[in-house]
Amino acid sequence: MTQSRWAAEAVTRAGGPEHELVTVRTEGDVLTGPLSQLGGTGVFATALRAQVLDGRVDLAVHSLKDLPTAPVAGLRIAALPEREDPRDALCARDGLTLAQLPEGAAVGTGSPRRVAQLRALRPDLRIVDIRGNVGTRLNRVHPGDPGDLDAVVLAASGLRRLGLEGRITEYLDPHMMLPAPGQGALALEVSADLNPDSDLARGLAAVDHGPTRLAVTAERAVLAQLEAGCAAPVGTFARLEGGVLSLDVVVANPDGSEVMRRSETLAEPTASGAEAFGRRVADDLLAHGADRLARLTL
Repeated sequence: MTQSRWAAEAVTRAGGPEHELVTVRTEGDVLTGPLSQLGGTGVFATALRAQVLDGRVDLAVHSLKDLPTAPVAGLRIAALPEREDPRDALCARDGLTLAQLPEGAAVGTGSPRRVAQLRALRPDLRIVDIRGNVGTRLNRVHPGDPGDLDAVVLAASGLRRLGLEGRITEYLDPHMMLPAPGQGALALEVSADLNPDSDLARGLAAVDHGPTRLAVTAERAVLAQLEAGCAAPVGTFARLEGGVLSLDVVVANPDGSEVMRRSETLAEPTASGAEAFGRRVADDLLAHGADRLARLTL
């Protein structure tokens, strides 16, 4: 709701129409159990997309990292606003960093990508699968309470949008833990036949951020070429600096025992070039056994 309100207000300020928020409960909101066992890709998106296709809402706001890479007939992503901080964040008791957590500390996350990278960095940690909204997860971390978690790992973007950055005890540098493809970005999706001369179309065009679009296009192209879902142990981080698009990718064994990394650059990228770039990096990873390593074919 917070990010939907932010996006709607940004579109209105940019010349779009006045807006009304519509609450939609998705499978990802109501089902329990590990996200990787709920179908992973799409559990947060399908119900929202149905609302747009049925004409009940004009605009759906997605966390891009939760959005499947395959296009949906009748829909298009009309805008990708400027990306918030894409990093993962550690929220630990007593202000601890990842390196300072005691041996055997309990760390909560529902992401196989985070699990794999945490285990690679700190194989001694006890990883606990958790679900729930940000507040529910943060409430699991309390100093001195037996049975509670020592830390949780969350997206820095969500914490910042909620004004909860004060709970962050360490921003996890991408060299340490690569975020999910598209993490920190919002996707504003509309009907494919939206009138380009409408106030909504003009507002959306005004909030679309070119550098963000190039970066996440490359990241999501990696995911698409690997044929991996948003629950796969795959991390990416792309950024545009001085006309050069840099892309870092990690593919990991779910148990963290082995990781495969790639870092590549592309000069003067275009949208189509960014997609081809991401797919090329993914092809190189596949040629070296990434599908076997990350168990993408299971």
